[in-house]
Amino acid sequence: MHPIRTIAALLLVFAAAVPPALQAQTWPIRPLRLIVPFPPGGTGDLLGRLAAKEMQTVLGQPVVVENRAGAGGAIGSEAVARSEPDGYTLVLSNIASQAIGPAVNSKVPYDALKDFTHIGLIAAVPSGIVVAANSPYTTLNALLDKARTAPGAVRFGSNGNGTSSHIKLAILNRTAKVDITHVPYKGSAPATADVIGGQIEGLIAAVPDVGRNERLRMLAVTTETRAARWPNVPTVRELGLAPLTASNWFGVSGPARIPAAVADRLNAALTAGLNAPEMAERLRELGAEPNRMTRVEYTAMVAADIARWAEVVRSAGIKAD
Repeated sequence: MHPIRTIAALLLVFAAAVPPALQAQTWPIRPLRLIVPFPPGGTGDLLGRLAAKEMQTVLGQPVVVENRAGAGGAIGSEAVARSEPDGYTLVLSNIASQAIGPAVNSKVPYDALKDFTHIGLIAAVPSGIVVAANSPYTTLNALLDKARTAPGAVRFGSNGNGTSSHIKLAILNRTAKVDITHVPYKGSAPATADVIGGQIEGLIAAVPDVGRNERLRMLAVTTETRAARWPNVPTVRELGLAPLTASNWFGVSGPARIPAAVADRLNAALTAGLNAPEMAERLRELGAEPNRMTRVEYTAMVAADIARWAEVVRSAGIKAD
């Protein structure tokens, strides 16, 4: 046998003989990659980069963020689902790509549970229903009244077909018995710009995208109770729109079959980073609380939301355009 092949074979034998616990102690030995399946500039991109920064501090290796947008998060998510299960390739998992997307599109090319190892939650943030700060609509009821008297005249943007903002608009239309026109965009940034510019009347988007923009007016939030940082903004439940109550959650996942010891190491790095004092305060500014969710707890949360949104979409007859 060629000497190089002999050495390679011996290395493989040695690696196979190393106990998993020892492998986890030495892992990682090279940089990690975190795929954010959305364009730069939105809440997912922000949270992914914050998590990557904290994780690399704990792990002692760079965590490189790569934006791979498209199909409501499905393109980047599929790439990770098909990658090697060694813990070096991760994805920003979220409500759009893991729960809502598969519910509205039967062609999503992965199983959101079977094809992933779910590592942990980064944050769960509410959505805000917003209009331009100079809009004539000062309350959500006023906007809905206009939508009832002029069906189709009120236009709302979304982050794209099949995304959470699109589905929440469909639920708003169904619950309030109105006809607001859906205008899909490639991410929240261009949709927000068009709300401000008057090309469309409103948008339902994650609060970190819209809550602190002085050129927007927030008419409602999708939390169960009023958000501490926006105490004057009513909840959708208060306004009789309880089916819209939901959070936008973002976490870290990898392909299925990542070794348990490596997945546990990733979870430990994520939760330690999220609860570092500066990071915890940053999350609170975004309307979220730091958490210490285990892998089992995060997987259960993902599974519960998959079931919830599948039922919502089925009962409402919602499909991606």
